[in-house]
Formats: sequence, structure tokens, C-alpha cells
Amino acid sequence: MAAEDLEWERSKISNQDMNLLKKLGFTKKENVLRFPKEESYPSPPIEYRVSFVDHLIRGLSPPIHEFLRGLLFVYGLQLHQLTPNSILHVSIFITLCECFLGVQPNWALWKRIFCLRRNGSHNVAYNIGGFVICVRSDVEYFDVKFPDSVQGWQKRWLYVHEQSSNSVEYNIAPFDGGAKILRRRSWDAEATEEEKSATEALMTRIHELQNTRGKELSSIQITAYFLRIRVQPLQARKNPLWMYAGEEDVDMLSKDLQVKDLEKLIRRISSLNKKDTIPSSCRVEPYSSTNALPENHPVLASLPPLPEGGEVEERTVVTDDNQETLAESNKRADALAIKLEQSEKARKKAEADAATVEDLRKRLHDAETSLSDNISQQSAREKEILTRLESQSRCFVRKTQQDYELESPEGDPLLDALSLLEIHGDEAREGLVEAMTGLSRLFLYFFKKKEAPTTFTALAKCFNSQEDLGLQLRQEGLKVGVEGTIALVADCQQEVD
Repeated sequence: MAAEDLEWERSKISNQDMNLLKKLGFTKKENVLRFPKEESYPSPPIEYRVSFVDHLIRGLSPPIHEFLRGLLFVYGLQLHQLTPNSILHVSIFITLCECFLGVQPNWALWKRIFCLRRNGSHNVAYNIGGFVICVRSDVEYFDVKFPDSVQGWQKRWLYVHEQSSNSVEYNIAPFDGGAKILRRRSWDAEATEEEKSATEALMTRIHELQNTRGKELSSIQITAYFLRIRVQPLQARKNPLWMYAGEEDVDMLSKDLQVKDLEKLIRRISSLNKKDTIPSSCRVEPYSSTNALPENHPVLASLPPLPEGGEVEERTVVTDDNQETLAESNKRADALAIKLEQSEKARKKAEADAATVEDLRKRLHDAETSLSDNISQQSAREKEILTRLESQSRCFVRKTQQDYELESPEGDPLLDALSLLEIHGDEAREGLVEAMTGLSRLFLYFFKKKEAPTTFTALAKCFNSQEDLGLQLRQEGLKVGVEGTIALVADCQQEVD
């Protein structure tokens, strides 16, 4: 298993998580979610993708909204590589577009506000949640009050059912835990001048929603709204949110959340604490079936596609009567436009690839030249060092058993001292070994009833006694001789004088 796969471990979805998913309506339909059993590494069934509990409670639900599908396609990501806060960014954006701007979410507006960044260290992205969606630093957007950290969200993974689409742009890539993500230009892609002109009215409206005194709209209000009505922004729906029909809405997962459940959920996914007030409603009334889009609502022109294969999804905003027909027409027009542009994109891509290959060849040649120079310099340095070592080793020679001197000291007192120290050290070690051997043999004669010590210091202390060990040994020998003589006389039956 690759090193980047080691982040995965056995899923730990608690009973509290299960109860929350049930309350939010995710378990109402069979086979929409599947929970891992004993596996410690994801192995989703066919047509299932890996997601997280914290993705679901922030607006995700299968089948997945086509805007998020397109987003993953353009960025070249998998669902598990986005953090929970990134998912919430997309949910707030779609809700903002459909409920307060009265338009379908489109790529041009998205590029004006957001970009993609790696989430990791040393240019290496994490496997789980390795990419984050960020608001551009030069854009005035809602202050999304994210929590400082989402504790343990990577461990609460599960499988979500995802239907395949006929268009590759709207298909989420199958799970691949070891996939290498290459940086794309789309991560930092900015809106063109044409796109900025087409979305200027939308940006102006966003600023008005933020700054109109007494009618300010906040990210918490937007989040609380889609959580309360139980229509997931990131779910493929039959109707846009501006057609929300209350308790009879066909896209609702469950009934409206109670105030206490809503406040608890908001505090879980934001930085608000128990002292902060949770808004029960928006200061600006969102578009819905009871607050329909005005007849004079501005109509937005279609926008050109993003580079690198991602199309720009822009729908004309009209009244409820002709909206569905026009949406279908726009889909067919978008598909035709993509086919017409494929040849031009293929040509540009071929030219870019050719330039890239030539650049790589040049860089490889430069690298080989630099490497060859470095090797030559390194070899020269190694030869110089070896020459110096050989010269120093020849400075020392051993002449007699006890008389040593430097052959070519070159006036270096440190080398003289070290050499003499090494020489006398060798003599001292040899002398200690010989002394240890001799004293061990003598110990048996002087101390017959004792076991010889194992260290030289202890052995030397035995022979360093204040008593005359030689006299004691002679007395013992004399005693043995006398006793032997007496025994011999007794055996001869002679009287002893």
C-alpha cells in the first residue's frame, strides 16, 4: 500500500451520527448510503463513491448536483479529496445563486469568487481532504464562519450511491485512494473580461445583500436556511431552490428541522458557540413558490467555457412558465457548443503539449550538463581528500618496541600528543591483560577457597593486602610438610621423638 494511503483507517461512525443522519432524512431511501463493516480501507461497491458524514450534514446528498460534478471534473478531483468546509462553500454558493440571485450556479461567477489550494505540507497534498476551496483575497464575499477544525471527520467515512451520466463532464471518477493529482491551470483560473462583464450585476447584487442596512444577509443565514428547509443544495433536484414549495416540496429529505436541532447543527458546522444567537430566518426573503422571481428579472447571456475541458454552465433566468423548456434548449445548445469547440481545443492542447515536450527536453539537457559538472567537481574533491589522508598516514612509523617518534611531524604538537597517547595506550592495555592473566593463576595458590574476581581492579585489591601473602603461603606449605612427615612415621610404626 502506498504511503499516501496510510491515512485511511476503519470507519468510526457512532450511534449519534446514525441518529443524526436518520433525523435529516438520509436513511429514508434504501441503498442511498452504505456503511463500511470491518474494512480499514475503502472498497466501495459499483456505482458508489466514498464520502463522509460531515459532507452530508453540510449539504451533500446523492445523486450529486451537476454543478459539483462539473467542479470535480474541471479541478480533476475525487469527492473524498475535498474538506467539509469546502463542501459547505459550494452549498452556500448554490443556495446564494438560486435563492437570492435567482440564477443557476455558473462557472463564471464561481471563478470570480473562488480558487483551489492544496491542503498539506511541502507541496504534498493529504490523501483525505487534500484540497480546499478558498475565497480569493481580493473579493468581498460573505464571512463564512468555519470552525477552527473539524475533529475526526476523516474517520467517519461511508459510501454514497452515485448514478452514472451520459456526459463524462458530469461523471464522478471512481474511488482511487492512490491517484496522483497533478496541478491544473483551472485551480487558479480567473474570469475573462467577457465573463466579468456578464457577472458584474451579480457581484453588485452580492455586495448589496451584504451591506444593505437592516437587510444584511450572512453566511450563517444562508446555511441555516437550506438546513432548515431540508433541501440539500448539492443534490440533483427536480426543481431549483427558487421554486421551493414548503412542506410539499418533492426534493425535501425530511420535515423542517426544529429550532433546537437546527441550532445544534449550526454550532457543529460553524464557529458559533452557545452564547451566539442562531438566526431563525433570513433578513432578505429568499425566492420560492411564495416569493416568485419578478417578471423583469435580468436575463443572463450564455458564457464561454472554462479551459481544460470544463464547460461553463449558464442558464437563462425566466419565469416559472417557460423555465423548463428554456433549460432543455440551453442543455442542447451547450452540448452542441462543446462539440464545435472540441477540435479547436484539441489543436491548442497539441500545440501546448509540443511546447511542453520541447521545454522538458531542454531542461533535461541542462540537468545532465549540470550533473556531469557536479560529478567532475566531486571526483576532484575526493582525489584531493584521499591524497591528504595518505600523506598524513605516512607521517607515523613504529621504530622499536618502546621507542616511537614521528617521521614527518611538520611541527604539529597535537599530532605528536595524539600519536604518543595512542602508543602508550596500547602498551597499557597489553600490560593489563598480562597482569590479569598472571594474577588469576596465582590467586588459586594464595586463596584456595575463594573464586577469582572477574575484574582486574578487584583482583589487584586481593593481592594488595597489608599481610605478607608470601609468608602465609610458606607457613601453609611448612604445615603441610610436617603433617606429612608425622603421617609417614606413624605408618612405619616408629616412635616419634
